[in-house]
Amino acid sequence: MFATCRRLGLGTVAVYTEPDAAAPHVAEADARVRLPSTDDYLNAGAIVAAARAAGADAVHPGYGFLAENAEFASAVQDAGLVWVGPPVDAVRAMGSKIESKKLMAAAGVPVLDELDPETVTDAQLPVLVKASAGGGGRGMRIVRKLSALPAEVAAARREAQSAFGDSTVFCERYLPTGHHVEVQVLADGHGTVWSVGERECSIQRRHQKIIEETPSPLVERVPGMRAKLFDAARVAAGAIGYTGAGTVEFLADDDGEFYFLEMNTRLQVEHPVTEETTGLDLVELQLMIAEGGRLNTESPPAEGYSIEARLYAEDPAHGWQPQAGPVHTIDVPGVSTQFCTLGRRTGIRLDSGIVDGSVVSIHYDPMLAKVISYAPTRRQSALLLADALARTRLHGLRTNRDLLVNVLRHPAFLDGSTDTAFFDTHGMVELATPLADTATVRLSAIAAALADAAHNRSAAKACGVLGSIPSGWRNLASGYQVKTYRDDADVEHRVEYRFTRTGLVLPGDPAVQLVSAAVDQVVLAEAGVAHSFTVARHGPDVYVDSARGPVHLVVLPRFPEPGSAVEQGSLVAPMPGNVIRLGAQVGDAVTAGQPLIWLEAMKMEHTISAPADGVLTQLNVETGQQVEVGAILARVEAPQRGSAEGDSR
Repeated sequence: MFATCRRLGLGTVAVYTEPDAAAPHVAEADARVRLPSTDDYLNAGAIVAAARAAGADAVHPGYGFLAENAEFASAVQDAGLVWVGPPVDAVRAMGSKIESKKLMAAAGVPVLDELDPETVTDAQLPVLVKASAGGGGRGMRIVRKLSALPAEVAAARREAQSAFGDSTVFCERYLPTGHHVEVQVLADGHGTVWSVGERECSIQRRHQKIIEETPSPLVERVPGMRAKLFDAARVAAGAIGYTGAGTVEFLADDDGEFYFLEMNTRLQVEHPVTEETTGLDLVELQLMIAEGGRLNTESPPAEGYSIEARLYAEDPAHGWQPQAGPVHTIDVPGVSTQFCTLGRRTGIRLDSGIVDGSVVSIHYDPMLAKVISYAPTRRQSALLLADALARTRLHGLRTNRDLLVNVLRHPAFLDGSTDTAFFDTHGMVELATPLADTATVRLSAIAAALADAAHNRSAAKACGVLGSIPSGWRNLASGYQVKTYRDDADVEHRVEYRFTRTGLVLPGDPAVQLVSAAVDQVVLAEAGVAHSFTVARHGPDVYVDSARGPVHLVVLPRFPEPGSAVEQGSLVAPMPGNVIRLGAQVGDAVTAGQPLIWLEAMKMEHTISAPADGVLTQLNVETGQQVEVGAILARVEAPQRGSAEGDSR
């Protein structure tokens, strides 16, 4: 948004909350207004007051929080400000998924029947519980057993209330395998409605998109589907007198039959792929339409292929747990442009919400950045994007980067066999496999140890203390120097080395040879092949990047602090968050897998369960308490089965 305004010569104002004070959008704005509370992105009055205080004359709603809130749109207009969005009545009509489906059905757009959670039967299972007021996966639950429906509806309502301020939910028939296909529409106030290409967003986790592309592989292979989709999207926009940019979303089967899901009365997160294939700046067109401008009679044709990957602060291998904390480094290689179209040139675009030094909080969505590729062919676009992500230096947080790369390189994805069951079909565990194999992790640990030795030599030299003598050098043969690291799989790597007159000796890795070692760059050779490793240190964390895959290591102290070990049976907070619910009290008997603590982080609920059968002997938290990652929340003690087992415990 700000990048477009800058190109158009328009001034910008940012609103922000305290956790976002150092966010890039705040620094980029010409003026900025701090909102009083962390929840004030959902406070229409506070945002309107900020706009008036800053002297703004228009409000762009973005694509989150109040972007699809009719009351907010009305408040903006009542304050004498230009609303860069569709008419209030159109926002209201599409603001409820329940009511919008009725409108679309009346207009002749195919829909899936809405089901009342109170009357769902076994015959209608499985069903999908959905929040009526929003999207992004919030408030969504798949229910396959009728007995589980009440609890899942209650959880969905809590998430919907937290994310959208509206707890209304409904159910619809769940299609285990389908295709999420959407159409970008643009409509002016003079009767012209464009369908500007479709996007396929079937690669999803928790019903939230992570990879989006245009054109859709499904639409490409089903004759006549594109024309039907475009017609349905135009009918949907016309039925509610729509103006501005919007997206009509459909769920389609393998034969190309599709059903209306919802209409997003805003710009979509994935809008860059449409911009890359059409050459349009959708934000510029939003501003133009808001000023009363006219679209051309025909929309521009789409050319080439564009794919977007959403980079999230989350751990896919552990239930998509969101991550929070500092981002030391983000460096995406080969970026041709940021927040701007590539001009139909093969390359990489980066739209990022973080920079080096950013801190990701627990309060908002875990999306960090969008990396977008464009190429003449779909395969080239996928491989180009995978390569850029694989070579990205991203230090400080666990992310879904390795998963994204594995999906983009997967034969099924490259063949266009993408549907909403992709992770179930091809195995989440396999797709979340780290890019660096065990041999690469070992070489990276050696590189980290040798870079650390070079760092020590450099520091000694700066102090004038025998800096030219190799680290650990002795006049006579002596013991080896030792560095120990732990990788993300909790495997320890002990690296023994010694510098001699003839070079480096690695007793545990005799086939590895040192080519060169500097403070941040080490070159190792194995079987005559040399590999470069870039090493960065941030406290005890070491990040080693190479063409073989990124590796994160933690330096283990030679002498651990007394009492630092976590007791068996302890429940550790996997993320920072807010305790919203407790499932047991001290003294209660619990069973393995029983939910004990519910945390809310980034507007999603996360359950902490009992690790084994036993008794809850310790509970260190209460409802409403904020906890940090790694905090000991509770402890479950297994029952003793005799004195010998009790003594060993």
